[in-house]
Amino acid sequence: MTGQDFPAGATLVVGGSGGIGRAVTKCFAEAGSDIAVTYRRNAEVAAEVVAEGVALGRKASRHAVDLTDAAAVKAMIADVVAEHGRIHTVVFAAGPVVEQVPIAEVTPELWRQSLETETFGFFNVVSAVVPHMREKGGGSFVHLGSAGHLRWPVKDGLSVAPKAANEALIKGLAREEGRNGIRANSVLVGVIEAGMFLELKARGVFDERWIKETLKMLSIKRLGRPEEIGHAAVFLASARAAYVTGQTINVSGGFGL
Repeated sequence: MTGQDFPAGATLVVGGSGGIGRAVTKCFAEAGSDIAVTYRRNAEVAAEVVAEGVALGRKASRHAVDLTDAAAVKAMIADVVAEHGRIHTVVFAAGPVVEQVPIAEVTPELWRQSLETETFGFFNVVSAVVPHMREKGGGSFVHLGSAGHLRWPVKDGLSVAPKAANEALIKGLAREEGRNGIRANSVLVGVIEAGMFLELKARGVFDERWIKETLKMLSIKRLGRPEEIGHAAVFLASARAAYVTGQTINVSGGFGL
């Protein structure tokens, strides 16, 4: 793809300092879009992501934010607009490391944490960005969801359930905001060798037996790479998908078939 696939302005990758978010951000920079990334604690990683964008010839910026704070999110959006002039795309790649717990053992505290970051966080971003996109003549949302929507992954409900609410919101945005030139789509993320998967693997939560059993459920007999999520997100956000909205691309090696 070329810069002609995106208008002037930036792609905002919410959670761009995470393992998958970082790869997604780089894919947008490679495709010709300027970039902005948010982070909460990983300032050093966010700086590295910005440096990667600059090395690719793109304007890049990083922005600290607590997604659960609606006022802070609005301030962050204003900062990105001041820096880049326009946000033409929002990729929502944020989320905590999700503890693998059966539904019956999920505590109210864990449930609240997941909802506040992923569901309320996404809503706060949408609320802050939609007026800006309307003013600028349109834009695109790409939500990184879960392939668990297609086949329930045991113990992963703290990830799948909050993302399901976001999937519903994506379809609502597609339905209501298309008339304003705003599109909204999702990439369903399978088991990707980055971010949360690597952290839980290091803890021993995902051991070799778990990986072997997971591979049995895949049509493509390997785990995914983070840039493969990025390529799908870039397509959905680009002018090449200008007539695509309210849709999902399942990037999971055939999980759920």
